[in-house]
Amino acid sequence: MKNTIRIICLLFVISTFFQCGEDGTIGLVEYGDITGKVVEKDGFEPIKNVKITLSPSNNSVFTNADGEFKFEGIEAQEYSVQAEKEGFLDKFEAAKVSKEAAVNVILEMEISTALNKPPTKPNLLTPTDGASNLENKVTLTWEATDPDEDSLKYSIEIRNDFNNDIINVNDLTEASHELNNLKFGGKYFWQVKVSDGINQSVVSDLFSFTVKEDPENRFFYVKNINGNNVIYSSTYNFQQNSVENEIELTKGSNSWRPRKNNTSNLIAFLRTYNNEAHLYTMKPNGDEVKRVTSSIPVAGFNLNELDFSWSQNGDKLLYPNFSKLYSINKDGSGLQKIYETTDGSLISECDWSSDGTKIAIKINDADGYNGKIFTIDMSGNILHTVITGVQGALGGINFSASSNKLLYSRDISDFQSANYRQLNTNLFIYDFQSMSSTDISSAQKTNGTNDLDPRFSPNEAEVIFVNTSNDGVSQKNILKMNISGSIQRKELFQNATMPDWE
Repeated sequence: MKNTIRIICLLFVISTFFQCGEDGTIGLVEYGDITGKVVEKDGFEPIKNVKITLSPSNNSVFTNADGEFKFEGIEAQEYSVQAEKEGFLDKFEAAKVSKEAAVNVILEMEISTALNKPPTKPNLLTPTDGASNLENKVTLTWEATDPDEDSLKYSIEIRNDFNNDIINVNDLTEASHELNNLKFGGKYFWQVKVSDGINQSVVSDLFSFTVKEDPENRFFYVKNINGNNVIYSSTYNFQQNSVENEIELTKGSNSWRPRKNNTSNLIAFLRTYNNEAHLYTMKPNGDEVKRVTSSIPVAGFNLNELDFSWSQNGDKLLYPNFSKLYSINKDGSGLQKIYETTDGSLISECDWSSDGTKIAIKINDADGYNGKIFTIDMSGNILHTVITGVQGALGGINFSASSNKLLYSRDISDFQSANYRQLNTNLFIYDFQSMSSTDISSAQKTNGTNDLDPRFSPNEAEVIFVNTSNDGVSQKNILKMNISGSIQRKELFQNATMPDWE
């Protein structure tokens, strides 16, 4: 009987076990599934290879290419689902598993920098907004900070009021930047952007500054750039023996023979227009270029040998046209013939005395020779003959401030050729009181070279001039020496001609 009871009990237990297996429970423990997907919070793009961990079981799986994951046959209870991947902030979601339905979890992950704060708005420091009369070299400075102490990079955008050019300077790590060779008289607008590499760039206010109008350079000369004559100005630092603040004043058009007048604060020069040489003026910064001559151009035997002169007060200009000498107002009005040669000789150079009472003139024939240098009064009467009846080239006439002396050049070799080559040109100073000339080149000039285009220095203690080999093709350099020629010459500007020192 007892055995029968035991058999019945055993059969009941086995029946109960199979019945529980059929409805998903074992000893009253239920099981279920978790499915889910991981996406980016911004844009909801799926994220693959995200590690998904269940707590408290610590089971882990990785998302597939569609950002999906699944846990199957896990015990029915409450879980914490954790998503983690490098570059993203960990994400947690709660999930309650039961046998009635699969649990679906969506985890929206944020990029790890999502909580990063942007840098502060750049505060522009120097130059201050609206600053004016600045040098053409300006250092821009600003400040910005980052709440998260991220590394910052800056970019600057610079515009101006005279053309459409935009200067962009990028990837700066320091809160400053130096701008060089700015246009004199130009107004500039600048703005700074700062980036921490995480957030959107932050933009500063827009500031402006203006560069002073006058470069205040005292040297003017010509350089040949790719076959085109270009006028430059600069300052020479005699303590440092260096050229400073060199500015290209003319661009595009062939321009030469600069002459500065301090009273009018204008530079007169020659420029080709319709295949003729005409007088022009411009401001010291190269702006406001105006043509002075029109119906009667500057003309003679060789355009590179022609020279003109300002009146002392800067109201008028003297210039040659073949055998005639004209004066004209700086605005192009008041054209007047001052002098005409009696034998048809060509006037190549002229210089107006500082007191306005006399004019020095250099004439020559069509080949540049048979030259003569003399002075006339304002009625055209000849006052003094400085030199005449010599062979070779003459040129470079320039009055002293007192008008008692005249500087000029002469080829003492007496050489003459069809191409106007000069072999041994020296500089001379003529004294109107003693009516004699002094050679100031012979003491220091290198054999085989020429001294050309002389001008008195502003204090008249020195002479500025061009020195070059007499081969006619070598480089030309601008030098200075004292008026006696006894002190060692000093080179100022290389590869330059037609100097003026005011």
